[in-house]
Amino acid sequence: MGILLWIVMGLIVGIIAKFIMPGRDGSGFIMTVILGIVGAVVGGWLGSMLGLGTVTGFDVRSILIAVAGALVVLFAWHKIRN
Repeated sequence: MGILLWIVMGLIVGIIAKFIMPGRDGSGFIMTVILGIVGAVVGGWLGSMLGLGTVTGFDVRSILIAVAGALVVLFAWHKIRN
């Protein structure tokens, strides 16, 4: 169940991050989920390093931390691809 929860959260976080940081991006559904999952992990890592908390489930704080991480990953992805 944990893996399914990470995939669903990755999808939600990826969609939110792409909505916040729009642009011409040819990545599809799978890449959105992957970027969202990686972003949640990065956000959880950064959040724990800064003392803000970690991504533990579907609460507002976890989603905000995961979205922040997904924005960092999405920004890096755009820089790498261009």
